[in-house]
Amino acid sequence: VIGKRTFDFSREVAIMAIVNRTRDSFYDRGETFSMNAALRKVEASLQNAANWIDIGAVPFSPIAMQVTEEEEIDRIVPLIEAIRRTTDVVISVDTFRSEVARRSLPAGADVINDTSGLSDPRMAKVIAESGASVVITHSSGRPLEKIQRPTYADVLSDVRAFLLERAAYAQEQGIMSEKIIIDPGHDLNKNTQHSLELTRRLNELNSLGYPLLVSVSNKDFIAETLELPADQLGPGTLATLVICV
Repeated sequence: VIGKRTFDFSREVAIMAIVNRTRDSFYDRGETFSMNAALRKVEASLQNAANWIDIGAVPFSPIAMQVTEEEEIDRIVPLIEAIRRTTDVVISVDTFRSEVARRSLPAGADVINDTSGLSDPRMAKVIAESGASVVITHSSGRPLEKIQRPTYADVLSDVRAFLLERAAYAQEQGIMSEKIIIDPGHDLNKNTQHSLELTRRLNELNSLGYPLLVSVSNKDFIAETLELPADQLGPGTLATLVICV
C-alpha cells in the first residue's frame, strides 16, 4: 500500500510520471515550470495510465539554478494540494530537505523521494512520524554537489551496500520496512558505463527485499550510448525501461 493505492510488485509495475516545477530541468527544459503547465502535465499523465506523480522543484545537477527552501515549498505544496483535490493518485515529492518534506506531507504527499539517501539528519524522523513511504536513492554526493570523475570499485556492489545501510538507518529512525523503496540512482554521480552496468545487473538488487524504482527517462547515459540528442530518446528510454522491468 502506497498512499491510497495498492500494488502487487510481484505481478505489476507502477508508472511514475515526472512533473518538474523547475526552469532548467534536463528532462523538459522548464516546460512544466508554471502551475498551469504542471497541472496540464498531471492531467495528461493520468490519462496515459500513470498511477504515480513525482513532483520536483530542485534539479540534482550542480550546474542548476539555486532554489531556496522557501521557493521549493512554494512551488511544490500548492501543486500537491491541487492534485489531491481531484485524485487519489500516489504523489511523491523529490526533495532532500526535511522542512520541504514536513510541509509537503500534510498537503497530501504520500512519498518522499530523497535523491540524497536521507542525508538531512531530520528527514527520516519527519517521514517516520507521518507514516509516509520513502524512496531511498543512491548518490555519492548531495544534490547540487559536484563530484569530479566518480569512481567505484564495483558500482553494483557499492550501490547495494549503500542502499542496505541507508534502509537499515531508516528503520532505526522509525520508518517501517514496508514503507521503503530503493532506487540505484542512474546517472547520479555516475558515468555512462556505471549506469549501463547498473541496468545490466539490476536483478542483483532484488534480494534486498524492497520494491525497486528506476528513473531513467531521457538520461545522459541513454543519450551517450545512442549518440542522440535529448529530444530523440523516447525509443531508447522505452528499451531501457523494458530491460529494467
